[in-house]
Amino acid sequence: MSDTILEISHVHKAYNKSSDQALHVLKDIHFSLKKDEIVALLGKSGSGKSTLLRIMAGLVPPSKGRVKYRGNWIQNPVPGIAMVFQSFALLPWLTVLENVELGLEAAGIGREDRRKRALEAIDIIGLDGFESAYPRELSGGMCQRVGFARALVVNPDVLLMDEPFSALDVLTAENLKSDLLALWREKKTNTNAILLVTHSIEEAVSLADRIIIMGSDPGYVRADLQVGALPSRDLDHPECRKLVDEIYTLMTTTTEGKEKPAKRAWQIGLGYRLPQVEPSELSGLIETMKTFEDKIDLPELADEISMQVDDLFPILETLEVLGFAQIAKGDAQLTELGEAFYEGDLQERKRMFAEQLIATIPLARHIRQVIDDKPNHRVSEERFLARLEDSLSEKEAERVLRTMIDWGRYAELFAYDFNSGMLSLEDPGT
Repeated sequence: MSDTILEISHVHKAYNKSSDQALHVLKDIHFSLKKDEIVALLGKSGSGKSTLLRIMAGLVPPSKGRVKYRGNWIQNPVPGIAMVFQSFALLPWLTVLENVELGLEAAGIGREDRRKRALEAIDIIGLDGFESAYPRELSGGMCQRVGFARALVVNPDVLLMDEPFSALDVLTAENLKSDLLALWREKKTNTNAILLVTHSIEEAVSLADRIIIMGSDPGYVRADLQVGALPSRDLDHPECRKLVDEIYTLMTTTTEGKEKPAKRAWQIGLGYRLPQVEPSELSGLIETMKTFEDKIDLPELADEISMQVDDLFPILETLEVLGFAQIAKGDAQLTELGEAFYEGDLQERKRMFAEQLIATIPLARHIRQVIDDKPNHRVSEERFLARLEDSLSEKEAERVLRTMIDWGRYAELFAYDFNSGMLSLEDPGT
């Protein structure tokens, strides 16, 4: 019998914005999940990881392609596949025991049987003694343990986990990961395969047998790496550090494998998803990078500022797009412009930031031009939202415009009145 448990076959996902327009989230995703393996799904924010997980769980239908579980196509949630969410999603009016019993109750399991199974799951996950506690009495780590117990109580064949440790502090997350691995290795559950969505490269390397790296816009499989042969999962081991470096390199190169140029303005359109980064974060990272003599290893940079990859990459991408830094082979380096930014005072930095926004970000250039062309130099934000919604979802369009407004106000390219939603050349406060 084949050891393939879950097969994702050429899955696409798009959401219709209008009769002739679609927002593409996933494109031609194809891989399988095999017996006795933990697979980690890595990718930048917006690469469709969570959407893919929900398709695999039968919660969201694909636009094209199929997901096959044990030889049968998935069209709805099926017994055998359970999911642990990033948010604990506990019902606050139910006790720990009652929250764990929910899935069994929905499956029609009798009261006595489900009570027995729920108590066993609570014991396995280390919450014995808290059966009658309510979620408000529990710490974040304990709430997530309830989430695990609720998933394990249905004896899942496949366990899907959507960043289950990201809402926890470091020590709690490490403890929970260790306990989960112990359950897996000691075969204390009936689970035969685990797929874990994570934003941490180090977490993926320490836990997974395979790591699937996703690209974005729309999401696609960038690489599928075998990890099981590593001689050690100690992140200080040379082989582990080498793998971490390789993953950083993959996540900062183009699909053709060529390094991104220092300036990518020609690749950026009006609907470019501006990273959600504050100008102060850009200045802070430039100052940190300046403390290094030359090129900086990205894992070393992440360690230096104690930042997860999902938080570091948007800042690096923004610096690269604006021409202040460049990324090559998993290393970051300030450009001459970045060096000049570091040396400048506050007003000089704002001037350089403004110049680079106009030079490299089409949306900044478009907003300033429209405001300049108006006789009263005032334009409603709704005009720009409507334009962005031609290529982005409504929510993403709002986020991108809010980021652009923050950048533009910092650079003094334009002013903004929150109450009226008007962008102008004159500060509404004066």
